[in-house]
Amino acid sequence: MTNPDKTLDCLGLYCPEPVFRTRMELDTIDVGDTLEVLADDPAAEADIRSLVKHLEQELVSVTKDGNTVHILIKKVK
Repeated sequence: MTNPDKTLDCLGLYCPEPVFRTRMELDTIDVGDTLEVLADDPAAEADIRSLVKHLEQELVSVTKDGNTVHILIKKVK
């Protein structure tokens, strides 16, 4: 697994906070950088997948560890 350039901890936050914070964080990283999002909201995975597609970024991986989802996004533009 690629080491992320930045990690966003959204554990304990519920919709719409994880997707909102992911959107804001993507604005702060450079093209080519990766952002890891940690979330435990059941809706976060689907919401962030949709956001990444809408923003035309690259969804590198989605893994789960218990209730925590790890989402790795690469900023491509």
